[in-house]
Amino acid sequence: MFSNGQLLFGLIFFIFFIIIVSISYKKDLKKLNGSYKGIKWVLVGFIIFIAVLVILKKISVS
Repeated sequence: MFSNGQLLFGLIFFIFFIIIVSISYKKDLKKLNGSYKGIKWVLVGFIIFIAVLVILKKISVS
């Protein structure tokens, strides 16, 4: 299926990718700490919107 070299490359790539993403996330978290205060209301709005679409679909099918 995969050669030993491919598996080793994949493992090393995965490890370094996780390390780099973690470091970048920590840097951004310090910088953007207060930027997303109202984000929960956007999520609530999307959930309500999807619920309304599902309800309208159920009503129109029956």
